[in-house]
Amino acid sequence: MKRVLCIVCLLAFCSFSPAVFADDTAERLKNLEDTVQNQSKTIEEQQNTIDTLKENFSKEKNQVSPEKGQVPQQTDQELQQKIEELNEKVNQVVETQKKEIPSVFNPAIGFVGETIFSYSSEGSAETGSDRPGGFDVFQRSVELNAAGSVDPFAKAYVVINASDDPVTGESTLDVEEAALQTTSLPGNLEVKAGRFFGEFGRLAYIHDHELPFVNRPLVLEQYIGGESRTDGLQINWLVPSEHYISLTLGAGDQFGGDNPPNYVGDTRNGTGLNYWGRLSTYFDLTPNISLEPGISGLWNPKTVAQWAPNPANPSYPTVDGDTFIERERRLAGVDLVLSWKPLRNNQFETITWGTEVLYSDNRYDVMDASGSALPSRTVSSHGVYSYLTYKFDRQWVAGIQYEWLENMLNNQAKTSAESANITWALSHWNQLRLQYTHTDNNAATGLRPYDAVYLQWAWIIGSHAHGWQQR
Repeated sequence: MKRVLCIVCLLAFCSFSPAVFADDTAERLKNLEDTVQNQSKTIEEQQNTIDTLKENFSKEKNQVSPEKGQVPQQTDQELQQKIEELNEKVNQVVETQKKEIPSVFNPAIGFVGETIFSYSSEGSAETGSDRPGGFDVFQRSVELNAAGSVDPFAKAYVVINASDDPVTGESTLDVEEAALQTTSLPGNLEVKAGRFFGEFGRLAYIHDHELPFVNRPLVLEQYIGGESRTDGLQINWLVPSEHYISLTLGAGDQFGGDNPPNYVGDTRNGTGLNYWGRLSTYFDLTPNISLEPGISGLWNPKTVAQWAPNPANPSYPTVDGDTFIERERRLAGVDLVLSWKPLRNNQFETITWGTEVLYSDNRYDVMDASGSALPSRTVSSHGVYSYLTYKFDRQWVAGIQYEWLENMLNNQAKTSAESANITWALSHWNQLRLQYTHTDNNAATGLRPYDAVYLQWAWIIGSHAHGWQQR
C-alpha cells in the first residue's frame, strides 16, 4: 500500500535539551594536532639532551680526575657514538613529522546486508503487505556506505542501497543518502545539504537495520512514508545554554522514502516545498535514569500541481471508490525515551522505553469514479507506537512493542499490532533478531487479522557510520 507524499509542516517548538555529539572530523584534526605538538616536544627534549651531552663531552675532554689523575672512563669514541645515535633518532622523528598521512581525508567504506526470513498466516491481499503470505525470504537491503572529511570545514557521506522489487524480484540501486555536512560553523550551527534523512521524530531518520525491532512502525510507514528521506537543506542549532537543547529546521522537495518530489510542474515556488522541524532535549533524572523528549512538525502547503490524468491512476489512493488527491500536508509528533543505564553495569544491563505519538491533519481534493469533483475533505487521524527493551547481557536484548493507528485517508479504518522479539548480537558486526507479530485490522480497513514470524539477519563489513542503535 503506497503512501501519499509526506508533506512539510513547521512548528514553533518549546525548549528542551538532549545530548551533545562531537564532530568526528574536528576530533580527528585535534588528535592530529596534539600528535604533532607531542612530537615537537619530543624533538625539543632530545635536542636539549644532545646539547647537554656535547657540553659534558667538552668538559670531560679537557678535564682530568683530581684523585686518580686519569681521563674519564668514557672515551671520546663512546661519547661520539651516543651523540650519533641520538641524532639519528631525532632525524627519524623529524621525518615522521614531515610525512603526510594519506588516510586522514580518505573515505571510510563499509557494507551492510540484511536478510529477512518470515512466515505469515495470510496472503498479501489480506494483509496489505507487498510481501507474499506463507514462507518468504527477502533480501531487504544491501547497503554501501562511504564517509569522510572533505576538508577541515566539512564532511560528506553517501549511502547506496540495493533492494529487490517485491513483485519482480529485480534488484535496483538507489542513492539513499548523499549529503555534505559542515563541521566548524560559528554559533553552534551545523548545516546539512543534499539527500539525507530529515530529522523528524524518534525513529523516522534511523535506517531499517538499526531499529530496535524488525519492521518500521506502521504509523511511520503510513504517515511519513517509511524513512524520512528528503532532498533539501537542514540547519541544526545547539542552543548556547547550560541545559542541552537542540533545534533543527529544514526544507526540501520531498519527505519520505517512497514518495516522489512534491508539486512537480513547470514552476515551483516556496509553497511547493516541505518544511519540517524538531526540538529535543535531555535530562538526567538520576545518575542511572535519563529522559529524552522531543517534538516535531512537518508541513507542505501545496502537495500536487494538478489532477491525475486518469481517475484510476494508481498513484492516488481511493476510499469507497472515491479518489483522494492530497493538497496540503500537516503532521505533528511528540516523542520520548526513558532509559535506565546503571553506571557500573551499563554494558550488560539496560532498560529502554520509547514512545511516539503522531497527529495527521491533511486536506484532500476528492473525485468520484467518473472523474467528477466532490467537495474537498480534511481528514484528521492519530497513530502511536511504544516499545520496551531489556538488555540482560552484553549480547542479548529482549523487547515488546505495541502499535495503533487510524488510516490517514479514513480515520474509521484502524489497525493495531503487538510484537515480541529477542536479539542476539554475535558481535558488533553480526546480529540476529527473532520476532513474532500479531496484527489486527478492523472491518473498515478491508484487511484481515494475521500472525507473522520474522528472523532478521544483519551484518556489517568494513566501516559503518551508524552502528547498532538502541533508541
